[in-house]
Amino acid sequence: MPSPEVPGLVRGLLEPPVQVLRKLTIRDNALLQHALAREGWGRPAESSLDPKTHALVRVAALIAMDAAAPSYLCAVDSAREAGATDEDVVGCLLAVLPILGEPRVVSAAPKLGLALGYDVGAALEEAGSALG
Repeated sequence: MPSPEVPGLVRGLLEPPVQVLRKLTIRDNALLQHALAREGWGRPAESSLDPKTHALVRVAALIAMDAAAPSYLCAVDSAREAGATDEDVVGCLLAVLPILGEPRVVSAAPKLGLALGYDVGAALEEAGSALG
C-alpha cells in the first residue's frame, strides 16, 4: 500500500517516501546536496517535522553521538525558539535512555545542562561541600 505523501522533503522533491529512502540508501548525492543546501541550524527545512519536533530530534541526535558540550548550544537555542521548554529538552535524555543506555545519557546530562544554563558539576560540588 503506498504511503501518503508527506510535507517537506518528500513533497518538495515530488517523490514518495519509499523513493527518498531508496535514494538515501544508495547515497544519492543530488538528494543529499539538495537537502543539506536548504538546511540550517535549527530550521526544519524539508524534514516534514514541525519546528519544535525537528529541534528536539537534533538534541536527541547529539545525545546519541556523544557530542561535545558546545554542540548542544545551537540545538538547545533552536529548541527553545521553536517553543520547547527545558523540560522538553531534558525529556530527550529520558526518551533515548532505553535505546542508548545509561553511559551515553549520563555523559550527555552535564553537557545538556550547560547548554540550558545549569552547571550540573558545579551544583554537585556545592552540594558535596555543604554536606562535608
